[in-house]
Amino acid sequence: MSRPAPSSSAGLPGDPPGGRRALAVWGVGVCVYFVAVIFRTSLGVAGLDAADRFHVGASALSTFSILQLLVYAGMQIPVGLLVDRLGTKKVLTLGILLFTAGQIGFALSPSYGTALASRALLGCGDAMTFISVLRLGSRWFPARRGPMIAQFAGLAGMAGNLVSTLLLARLLHGVGWTAAFAGSSVAGLVVLVLTLLFLKDHPEGHEPQPFPHRGAAYVRRQIAASWREPGTRLGLWVHFTTQFPAMVFLLLWGLPFLVQAQGLSRGTAGELLTLVVLSNMVFGLVYGQIVARHHAARLPLALGTVLGTATVWAATLLYPGDHAPMWLLVVLCAVLGACGPASMLGFDFARPANPPERQGTASGITNMGGFVASMTTLLAVGVLLDMTGDDYRIAFSAVFVLQALGLSQILRLRGRAARRELERLVASRVETVHVPV
Repeated sequence: MSRPAPSSSAGLPGDPPGGRRALAVWGVGVCVYFVAVIFRTSLGVAGLDAADRFHVGASALSTFSILQLLVYAGMQIPVGLLVDRLGTKKVLTLGILLFTAGQIGFALSPSYGTALASRALLGCGDAMTFISVLRLGSRWFPARRGPMIAQFAGLAGMAGNLVSTLLLARLLHGVGWTAAFAGSSVAGLVVLVLTLLFLKDHPEGHEPQPFPHRGAAYVRRQIAASWREPGTRLGLWVHFTTQFPAMVFLLLWGLPFLVQAQGLSRGTAGELLTLVVLSNMVFGLVYGQIVARHHAARLPLALGTVLGTATVWAATLLYPGDHAPMWLLVVLCAVLGACGPASMLGFDFARPANPPERQGTASGITNMGGFVASMTTLLAVGVLLDMTGDDYRIAFSAVFVLQALGLSQILRLRGRAARRELERLVASRVETVHVPV
């Protein structure tokens, strides 16, 4: 006889049990990501100070974030392969060592060149965190929890952004550059101890299959197989199109835009940046709940976020007069908060498209999207500001170009990805239904 097909909420065969132990172990990984985001976004509240400290203009200032994101994006596929092969604990430990060294180096840098090298080192360590946390969640929690786990990880990242926006900004103007950045690096040492003592790659009885070294040819096949899946490519373009408007705003150009172009005080600008972060946390909870209950809502949420972001940016930049009204800036920052949670939806397209042994690689490919877009936009805004004499309206028009490119790719791939995912779902149900008892 046959067993009945499982409901969508039922666990899959071999699923990890979850529970308090899983939450505790995963929480250690989330703490690592939290600290990494504090370090990653610390330049966002120190952009004007960095320009004064290193005597650089807009293009050179944007190079800090561009190089950091270039290293981050370039590391995503290698990190995915490392996580698949070495496990989470080893990769996270290496990441902590690198991003902590980078933060200390940035604190002590006497010149623009050494500061640039420190941000690159920080970006390398930061690159090892998020994919590791995603893998940790998939090893410790049932598959049906995947969307919520990804959104909660994103929430932890935004909490780190909130800390850098509120606490680090005050430290910077209270105790000075060196003390603020060097003092924050202590958090890296704390999560290093937690990782070494408490983090474990997987629960007992759920060990992954051995991953023998098979040479460069196998690595190429692993990457190629992930890339051939339409779901992986759709995930990349969803991440590409949704994440970068908020990241560019928070990572570097938001504070200068609000202060120099909109005539706000630093305190008011900081409050608006905080609003982006708080809005992100709210949207993260909402998006996670919606996708957990209605899987088909992934694409409408992503497309709605892109269109909403483009609309409010256009209204802000085209508003007649020298400055946009405060209510419009509040709406802009609130809508930008949806960008981070929407980018997490990219992983919900890539995850079901790939078997467990390719999850790290597929996540790495997906995670490249938003950071490539952010890096490109950071450079474009910096160059356009220098070329136009700090005309932010022209400079931020680069946002629409990247959104149009990403949107065209999402619309092109959505049908193929949906058909492929449906085929996999039908095949898995057939296998489950015909299990003899």
